[in-house]
Amino acid sequence: MRIQLFLISLVLLTASCSENDCGCVTPQEETMYFPPITSETIWETKTPENMSWNTTNLQTLYTYLEQKNTKGFIILHNGRIVVEKYFNGHSAGMPWYWASAGKTLTASVTGIAEQEGFINTNNKVSDYIGTGWTSAPIGKEQLITCKHLLTMTSGLDDSFNDSTDPTLDDCVNPGCLMYTADAGTRWAYDNVYVKLQQVVANATGQNWDTYFTAKLKNKIGMNGSWIQSDNNSIYWSTTRSMARFGLLALNKGKWDGTVVVPENYMNLATSTSQNINQAYGYLWWLNGKNSYHLPSSQLQFPGSLIPNAPSDLFCALGKNDQKIYVVPSRKLVIIRMGNAADTSNFALSNFDNELWSKINAVIN
Repeated sequence: MRIQLFLISLVLLTASCSENDCGCVTPQEETMYFPPITSETIWETKTPENMSWNTTNLQTLYTYLEQKNTKGFIILHNGRIVVEKYFNGHSAGMPWYWASAGKTLTASVTGIAEQEGFINTNNKVSDYIGTGWTSAPIGKEQLITCKHLLTMTSGLDDSFNDSTDPTLDDCVNPGCLMYTADAGTRWAYDNVYVKLQQVVANATGQNWDTYFTAKLKNKIGMNGSWIQSDNNSIYWSTTRSMARFGLLALNKGKWDGTVVVPENYMNLATSTSQNINQAYGYLWWLNGKNSYHLPSSQLQFPGSLIPNAPSDLFCALGKNDQKIYVVPSRKLVIIRMGNAADTSNFALSNFDNELWSKINAVIN
């Protein structure tokens, strides 16, 4: 009888373990989870206690988030929801704007269009939307490739990014797109990236929203829509839909085994893309580099983008502290939506580092 019990125990142990290179038996790693694309409400969860997190610091994190004008906050681990909280009158079903965090949606769809053979990001922008799309001399305009728009190195004037005149703020009409430097020689955070949406639309023969919806939004079960606001087309969705996109990025463009965005493109998008701003990929921000630039500045700052965050973090950052943090080493996706934590900002703010100090007190 004891032999039988021993054999049963051995079988159960083997079923829950896997053999590593040295022949030792180790606990089987948890699989990555993807919520069904047909449901907004079905999503596997686990608790901070399951993760052995420091739950005594959770309330401090929640209080801080609420005080800092947060609307929605989610932490995923291996795709499962560990923390989901809503504050300041917001709820799970209410949409909120992504602001510039939505740039990464444009970058992703650009990669899809390239994989499908519609565009080549090394080609000139004018190959797809014609000449005269800027007011730069034609020879200078012809230097600008789609890759320059992805990396914020078009060399065009960025002074319209914060105009007090709403008709000029983020203007991308030819008269606003003036020559400042040769493409590839200057990094400047500029709304001109949005021309990639026109590139994709012209090259595919579909309007931007149709192609985006078919190739990205529906593939991962996102909700939301693009809404025009003055010179900007801004994406709005629920916090969970933003988390879905973060989960796609964590998995290098794959959703439950299906390639949505090519992995090689995602690797390039989340790596240093040029030699001026080390902390910038293809419209993604990168942590853990030796230096970084900020919007509306030509200064180079030493050190990491978010010192308190893991060095392998990459993120989508939007005005008034819209955040998608992706941490591959910890298999984490963290979402923050809301109003500005302190003062209005384009992307990075002091809030990022302060928030990560509170997150670390929970997850470390």
